[in-house]
Amino acid sequence: MDQNNYTSLHGFILLGFSDHPKLEMVLSGVVTIFYLITLVGNTAIIVASLLDSHLHTPMYFFLRNLSFLDLCFTASIIPQMLVNLWGPDKTISYVGCVIQLYVNMCLGSAECLLLAVMSYDRFTAICKPLHYLVIMNPHLCLKMIITVWGISLACSAISCTLTLNLPRCGNNLLDHFLCELPALIKIVCTDTTTVEMSVFALGIVIVLTPLFLILISYGYIAQTVLRMKSKVGQRKAINTCGSHLTVVSIFYVTVIYMYLQPGNSASKDQGKFLTLFYAIVTPSLNPLIYTLRNKDMKDALKKLVRVTYQSTKMKRKWKS
Repeated sequence: MDQNNYTSLHGFILLGFSDHPKLEMVLSGVVTIFYLITLVGNTAIIVASLLDSHLHTPMYFFLRNLSFLDLCFTASIIPQMLVNLWGPDKTISYVGCVIQLYVNMCLGSAECLLLAVMSYDRFTAICKPLHYLVIMNPHLCLKMIITVWGISLACSAISCTLTLNLPRCGNNLLDHFLCELPALIKIVCTDTTTVEMSVFALGIVIVLTPLFLILISYGYIAQTVLRMKSKVGQRKAINTCGSHLTVVSIFYVTVIYMYLQPGNSASKDQGKFLTLFYAIVTPSLNPLIYTLRNKDMKDALKKLVRVTYQSTKMKRKWKS
């Protein structure tokens, strides 16, 4: 039987933290909590920004896309992870693994690009405030989002297809808790130098190019803020950028440490915990960071809570 057909029939076994059963019990509870925070937080941001007319601006349009992206990203990982953590069954079907791989790669790439787009939005708002709405018109915003998803899909298709076409000689033990590119490359039974170099090159383009553009945007923003004579204006500009800059810092520090380093420089468990932080903690932090530092978003969420509470109260009255 062909080795790849063998894997296609039997799927993969995700070893995860199976050598630490007590840790798995703790992780299952932690992951569940963070997943609920991610679901509630990002859904609230999407609904609140759609319902509040004051938030129908380019900044919140991109924030809605970021929240939607985080929801999709966690939904593609956490349910399967919880199944593997809760019980002895550590398997994932070949089709499930392929879907998870393509989706994760696409969404991870999209987040890199989307954060760069959001930095350009902040640059335009602070450095060219009088022309902001003209430059960041709905047509341009839509084109930016389409470009982000188009590039991400292409990147995912190239890197994942290259990896999946490599022979695995029946190896189906993935030393991870999800189907991730580095974990799949490790079980290949042939020389992977060419593929690794190709994936690394794509990683440079998809990770470092957006980061470079973000740094340029914030360089101009810093110059503009320092030239402001009004302290109030400076504080407003810093608050406007603070949330995005915090998210960028957390996201890029984790991603660069995970993917843009020599393969043997980190221990296996360290790599798993970094992936866990990137996949579970970061999406739950994003809504907290944006709501805690953003007055408009806090006001919109308070309004949403009031409307929801009043609606529930009215329904109870009608039932009684």
